[in-house]
Amino acid sequence: RISNLFNMIPDRLTQLRSYMIDNGLSACIIPSSDPHQSEYVATHWDYREWISGFSGSAGLVIVMIDSAGLWTDSRYFLQAENQLKGTGIELHKVYKRSVPEHLYWLRDRLKHGDRIAIDGKLFSKAQYDGIEKVMKEKEVEIKTDIDFVNASWTNRPAIPTAKIFGLELKYVGISRSDKLTQIQKQIKERQVSCMLVSKLDEIAWVLNLRGSDVRLNPVFVSYLIITKEASYLFVDGTKIDLQLTEELIADKVYIKPYDALGAFLSGLEKTQKVLFHSYSDSIDSYNQIGCEIKLSKDSIIENLKSKKNPTECSNFRQSMIKDGVALTQAFVWLEDELKKRGVPEYEFAKKIASSRSQQALYHDESFDAIVGYRGNGAIIHYRPEKETCAIIENNGILLVDSGGQYYDGTTDITRTICFDEPTRESKISYTAVLKGMISLSMAVFPIGTTGSQLDALARQHLWSVGRNFLHGTGHGVGFFLNVHEGPQGILSGVTSRAQKAFEIGMVTSNEPGYYLTDQYGIRIENLILCVPSENEGYLKFETITLFPIETKMINFDSMTKTEIKWLNDYHAKVYAKLSPELDEKSKKWLEEKCASI
Repeated sequence: RISNLFNMIPDRLTQLRSYMIDNGLSACIIPSSDPHQSEYVATHWDYREWISGFSGSAGLVIVMIDSAGLWTDSRYFLQAENQLKGTGIELHKVYKRSVPEHLYWLRDRLKHGDRIAIDGKLFSKAQYDGIEKVMKEKEVEIKTDIDFVNASWTNRPAIPTAKIFGLELKYVGISRSDKLTQIQKQIKERQVSCMLVSKLDEIAWVLNLRGSDVRLNPVFVSYLIITKEASYLFVDGTKIDLQLTEELIADKVYIKPYDALGAFLSGLEKTQKVLFHSYSDSIDSYNQIGCEIKLSKDSIIENLKSKKNPTECSNFRQSMIKDGVALTQAFVWLEDELKKRGVPEYEFAKKIASSRSQQALYHDESFDAIVGYRGNGAIIHYRPEKETCAIIENNGILLVDSGGQYYDGTTDITRTICFDEPTRESKISYTAVLKGMISLSMAVFPIGTTGSQLDALARQHLWSVGRNFLHGTGHGVGFFLNVHEGPQGILSGVTSRAQKAFEIGMVTSNEPGYYLTDQYGIRIENLILCVPSENEGYLKFETITLFPIETKMINFDSMTKTEIKWLNDYHAKVYAKLSPELDEKSKKWLEEKCASI
């Protein structure tokens, strides 16, 4: 990652502003994304961090000649405040993601007819349209082809060249050719000639391939064009060995250079029609297409990918056993060490990764572990650094959010533990969070129910004691892919994720929380699989994460018999699944943690 060197940011801003003045620009809008609308990006596209010093995964910077601002959501408020100090960039806190407050801020500061710049590869067609709509009344000119990034970014990292590898059918369940056939059928039904695919996880899923171009996300930098008869993968050919190339050709997938996409799009015959996804394909690609375009607001591949097939579901359950074993070993180690010394947060994060690495089919972590001791736990996406992290002592509250990438699944789990006697207030908060997590876990709901409808189940008990959390309750999880994926989500609002109906096979996180600045963070997270209910026309969730939940912090007077039964049943399942894989010491630890209450 790029170091946050406060004294370098003002110099970088000065260099960018000099370029802006020379090119008649009043502002540059700098997102967190890459040409594939990725949440996490390869360092080649980490310009927003380079220009601002802010290292969170979500945020947008606007640089004007005399001012600059960063907009980010509640997960990163505390982190951004710390990282922006001394940079000259003002933090703007985003509470409503559906409202483009940054664009209103910019519009109000622009003069009639001003020119602004964006990198057209980094903004989707829908995002560009949103900018254009807000700027229309001032007739602002939006330039998408001025390369201010390369002009101002010295020593820019190259695009990664890691090797690409295939996944066997025993992991993915459906062959590459069968997936392409499903998609080609929908292409024909939508009466188009071909479809552009820009999102890296979608390309990896369709082709049953994985890579290492983006840290902790097993994807590779590429584009894909799927026609009714064949497909074209735009990628650095040196990443693919001869055997894999031959396998792709056998499935009518032909390799072209990564930078040849523009020429391919502009060379399409006028009689053809391209299916273009407004929210994931870039305005740069849109402008290069030389034939008719059919816009789509939904993604054929994302919808297919989100519904895990029986093989993937079975593999997910196996990966959860391994993950629970690894975490058990790590937490046993932590408790032993704390009897002798304080343990740095960073060291425990590394211990968790090391424990996972001993498990079969392990590939990497699925994100940088959040190990937040005391007040650090209140920083929702806190990441401990070796030089500056806190030392965990044998008292207080610790929040640990981590996940692994295995060939047979992706995991994401959060647990909050207390090393000494919890306070009355922390027990109230913890119990409300737990009750909300259990409520969502036990939900039975009619087919067609959306994430926005389910969200209140996880918040109701916090609301009853005058508390809340500002992040979403749940996100989709990929199969040995991105730890955050759509199209579903459990959150309030009218976004497409919130309004997506749940379907059988979707794997989603269930993670309510509560955060008290400078004191502690509380979050409990399991992954839940959407399965049929016993009642026809209804669905429910199967909890697939396997690791004990802290019971020391529970206010038992607030728990119902049904909730206590759920927790006891869950712990019985955890012990039954994990104990056969553990040594005697770890088994005894697990037995104590899973004891009935």
